[in-house]
Amino acid sequence: MHSDQTNFQATDDNGYESNRMSDEGSPMMMSPWNQPSPWSTTSPGEDGLIGSLVREEGHIYSLAAAGGLLYTGSDSKNIHVWNNMKLLSTFKSNSGLVKAIILSGDKIFSGHQDGKVRVWKSNSKDPKIHKRIGTFPTFFDILKSSMKSKNYVEVKGNRTALWINHCDAISCLSVNEEEGLLYSGSWDRTFKVWKMSNSKCLESVKAHEDAVNSVVSTVDGLVFTGSAEGSVKVWKREGKGKNMKHKYVQTLLDQECAVNALVATKDGSVVYSGSSDGMVNFWERNKELSHSGVLKGHKLAVLCLAVAGNLVFSGSADKTICVWKRVGSIHTCLSVLTGHTGPVKCVAVEKAAESSASGGKWVVYSGSLDKSVKVWSVSEQMTMV
Repeated sequence: MHSDQTNFQATDDNGYESNRMSDEGSPMMMSPWNQPSPWSTTSPGEDGLIGSLVREEGHIYSLAAAGGLLYTGSDSKNIHVWNNMKLLSTFKSNSGLVKAIILSGDKIFSGHQDGKVRVWKSNSKDPKIHKRIGTFPTFFDILKSSMKSKNYVEVKGNRTALWINHCDAISCLSVNEEEGLLYSGSWDRTFKVWKMSNSKCLESVKAHEDAVNSVVSTVDGLVFTGSAEGSVKVWKREGKGKNMKHKYVQTLLDQECAVNALVATKDGSVVYSGSSDGMVNFWERNKELSHSGVLKGHKLAVLCLAVAGNLVFSGSADKTICVWKRVGSIHTCLSVLTGHTGPVKCVAVEKAAESSASGGKWVVYSGSLDKSVKVWSVSEQMTMV
């Protein structure tokens, strides 16, 4: 691990791409040459690169941040916990690469290559100590379920498996705090719904014809899934407990290239998808989820997305992160974060400690296949120069 303070070159000096903008709004108004980057050099407290976290343990696949703590998952099966750019602790899953991490209260949920969700809890007296408190599905539930033939379903390769088990890697996780639900999406083409309080699998939905790469639960019982087959689907949650069902509502996108990432604003008003063609599509609830535009900012596949306040972050195989600002339906590319030497696989955002209630200072974490996590300071209320 090392921390570095580096100069951050103004992005317009690096040759801003003329297509790094939304296809909404006036082309002249959206032109990057009309919007010089406010970022030139970086020193502590200013916008730009704060530093890098490096442990030579393989690619970084997953990130989650809250309360000043950053959790990272990699090839190593370890989950590292960082605080103020320093390694706080490490906990090990023993099996399964860490493909997804999500936080809920004092619990950490991790999704793994072996198809299992593991649950961890930090010690209230010593935040360095994390204890594994469960696995979805539980050994008891697997044993109980295996007694009845009706609990077996056909999976790819003409095999059968218990419906409560993912039979391939878990690629994504989403939490619905209000209902106490955890959603897991998998390369086995399903998403499953878990009750967090008792580890029970409430439902398994065969969602796509190829791997589920992203799942997002939003307000009003809506769930969005994105797949390697190139589609984004909407599902509606109805009923509760054992009577819960997720019914197919509509397909928002149906294309040739894979959908790698989905994200929704906190209030669920806008949903974004990132695709292998480098495009970010978005839909708005107040327009009945009709297609509202495309953000064109990357030369290669968009692999991850995050939203914070009025900002949208898109990380790409082209090694960059685009920072977009949304005003209504119009998105402006404020800057492009450069510095990774490999594809940007995951991104997480947390409000900066010094951020005011009204506005807009964020800490952005980006994890890459270059085996590093970079930490950035990004301001929402930027002064254009």
